[in-house]
Amino acid sequence: MRKPRILLADDHTLVLEGFRRILEGHYELVGTVGDGHALLEAAKTMQPDIVILDISMPLLNGIDAAAQLKKICPKAKIIIVTMHANTDYVRSAFEAGASAYVLKRSAVDELEQAIRAVLEGHSYITPLITKELVDVFLATGSEKSGGLTPRQREVLQHLAEGRTAKEIANLMNITPRTVEFHKGQIMDHLNLRTTADLIKYALTHGIVSAS
Repeated sequence: MRKPRILLADDHTLVLEGFRRILEGHYELVGTVGDGHALLEAAKTMQPDIVILDISMPLLNGIDAAAQLKKICPKAKIIIVTMHANTDYVRSAFEAGASAYVLKRSAVDELEQAIRAVLEGHSYITPLITKELVDVFLATGSEKSGGLTPRQREVLQHLAEGRTAKEIANLMNITPRTVEFHKGQIMDHLNLRTTADLIKYALTHGIVSAS
């Protein structure tokens, strides 16, 4: 029987090694990557059955990467393993297409359980996030991502991570003028006035992490 193929994404080498020790022998580990862009490129090539990723990754955060993964690998199951217990992150993760949400502090005990659940077509949320809080976020209707496009969210993440327009242009294969255009559109749409306001918005909405 073919082992499920798993792709791992986290920007901490020790975390990746820990996942490898938990999973090897039971699953086929097809690759490990350290940022959101590398994850998308690897997924195109490897077409994994399961993608396990963190939210706080450079270049493209895990939530936005998950949304793009569903287009690249529509059959792949996405499991978020993160330090963030805030239900806003949980809601965003499932809206982006995740099937499971596990906290890093309980991953040793829960990761295989989450994998089995998603392979059987179920969802999984760590018990460390209480049912009452989960009910709240599932029942709450709110506009996703502040109405920003995926391209705008990517520009916003780069800006919040301190990159210049030229650096962002090189990463995204666009011109610096286009970057500035996106920045202006984002600020107008969100009614923000300064770069500091952009960074605060990105932090409070899970686009970048304060850690």
